[in-house]
Parts: sequence; structure tokens; C-alpha cells
Amino acid sequence: MISLQWLAPKSNADFPDVKTALDEPEGLLAAGGDLTITRLIRAYQEGIFPWYSTGEPILWWAPDPRFVLPPAHIKVSRSLAKNLRNHSFTIRMDSAFEQVISICAEQPRKDQPGTWITDEMRAAYIELHKAGHAHCVECWHGDELVGGLYGVHTGQVFCGESMFSRQSNASKIALVHLCRFLQLHQFELIDSQVHTEHLERLGARMMPRDEYIEILQQPHRVNMPNNWGGLFEKYLNNNSVI
Repeated sequence: MISLQWLAPKSNADFPDVKTALDEPEGLLAAGGDLTITRLIRAYQEGIFPWYSTGEPILWWAPDPRFVLPPAHIKVSRSLAKNLRNHSFTIRMDSAFEQVISICAEQPRKDQPGTWITDEMRAAYIELHKAGHAHCVECWHGDELVGGLYGVHTGQVFCGESMFSRQSNASKIALVHLCRFLQLHQFELIDSQVHTEHLERLGARMMPRDEYIEILQQPHRVNMPNNWGGLFEKYLNNNSVI
């Protein structure tokens, strides 16, 4: 029988120690609570993230090992490099967060009957974005949003949440730009949370949870603004992605 700590909504109860997370299902730590900005920020700072489906209580996870991508280690294939040089897309940051998360929520996922980005999750992360903690990268083809990703910034880590692509390589291009931008601003990791073959091909790898937490708890040496759009424009104007 699974025994989980239950977090009461609208309470200040601490999360359990991540070392108490279950082996099966891997990384499950607690249930309940809420998706307030305060709760979510505390979770990410401790290496914990919410992941659940409609009809389930909020489930909190802290898997070991953690699947991460150091920004400097992004692998760019020849075909992807060609796409980047062609400049067929316009790349922006933090200009259409609600659109990005809404499209991510609509994407069919392998072996998942529905979306884990519930209406409750969507609303919570939009509030995180407004407060300067969640950010997105957008890939535009003309006036059409054809790819993108979003995630949460804590310390030297960008916690990637979801991505989508409506044209070939659009989400990969967004990810490459994110990696170069984060590297420029002294981020150590993109936290991809759980393994995917797609991100493994792009350079992501497993990291022991203890090592991940150690990096997560180091203060960020660069003061980032609430909206990253202006910094991203400077990056685009001054840096090559290849």
C-alpha cells in the first residue's frame, strides 16, 4: 500500500524530504496542496514539481536520477544547423506565454490519454509568468506560432515544462536558442525532469538527484528581470547560435 504525505490546501506545510520519494511510481513524493505562486516557487527551489491529470489530486514528484541538459552541451545536427542559418523563423521570448502553454496543453502525448496541463495548471503557470518566474521561447513563421516551450526559472536552473512543434524542427530551434541564451547568462542546467529519447538525442543526460539539488541551491550570479524579452533581443542581435 502506498503511503504519501497529504498536503492540505492553503497551508504552509513543508514538503517531505525529497529522499523519501517513492521508488514506484518513481519519484512520487506527496499529494494535495495547491498551486499558489508561493507553493510552486518553494517546490521548484527544493527540486519538486507537480504532475497530475484531470480528476487526480495534485501530485508532487522528485525523481532520482534527474534528466538534465547543461546548456553548453546541446547537440546541433547538420540539418538543424542549416535550419538555424536559414532564419526562416522569428524567435521571441516572453511575448506570448498564454499561447505557448495553451498549445502545449492541446498536444497529444505518447502513452497519455489526455493532457497533464490541466486548466488549473495553466492558470497557475500564467500567474507564475506574470510574477516573473515562468518564461517561454516562441518560434514564429510570419504571424503563426509554430513552435515553442516554457518553464520555470529558479537559481541557476531553468526547469523545462513542455514544448510543442507545428513545423519541422520548430521546437528544437526554440530549445537551441534557449540554451545559448541561458549559457550567456550563466545558467548551469535545463531540468527536463524525466527521460525522453528526443531530449537525449539533443544532449540531455541523467544526473543524481543529490547533485542536481546541490546545483539548484546555488545562488544565481546574474540578476534576471521579470520579463526576459529585452535581454533575448540583445542576445539575438549580438550572438550567433552556430
